[in-house]
Amino acid sequence: MTAPPPQRHVDADRRLPPAMPVSFTQYAYAVQPEDVTRDMGSLADRIRQIAHLTAGEAMHLPLGGNFFDAVVTASSAETTSAISALDDIQRLGTDSWNACGPVIEDPERALLYWLVPPGTSERWQPHDYATCFGRPHRITLPPLARTKPPGIHWRRPCRADRLVPVAPLRDQLDRLQPPPVPHDALLGPGLAAQP
Repeated sequence: MTAPPPQRHVDADRRLPPAMPVSFTQYAYAVQPEDVTRDMGSLADRIRQIAHLTAGEAMHLPLGGNFFDAVVTASSAETTSAISALDDIQRLGTDSWNACGPVIEDPERALLYWLVPPGTSERWQPHDYATCFGRPHRITLPPLARTKPPGIHWRRPCRADRLVPVAPLRDQLDRLQPPPVPHDALLGPGLAAQP
């Protein structure tokens, strides 16, 4: 049995004070098309791309800026161990399988793309087992629901609350020593220079 919601009883004969006068200030200005920031077109493109990503389509996103940079490594037994170690480092509660931060796998090219904080590429020191990319490159993000091959997929899902931590990633790569990625294999369908 459901109880009725509480009701407030108001005296129907009560007197309300008069409302204060209202005034609005009008401003005479017009926005010229050339005054609109040049980024608005790319912002609208990004919003459309995010809608595509959530609808199950791939998205091309520029690296750097406010989103993330990408560290590229070989996909190997060593980098699988690095993912597991980063899961342990960033574990929260019982959500242990995806605690690492977002990692994209390109099985056709045997590459992993680790999404790291923006600006990492500007501070990245040369490394034997990984390369970091930021501006002016772009990355292809697979649909959010694609977590298995075939094709480029999320090895660890994209989450709003974390990216891959750079220092532990470098430490794991130094310790595990995955095979290096040939330079001619770095750019391709998953990672490209901005047009």
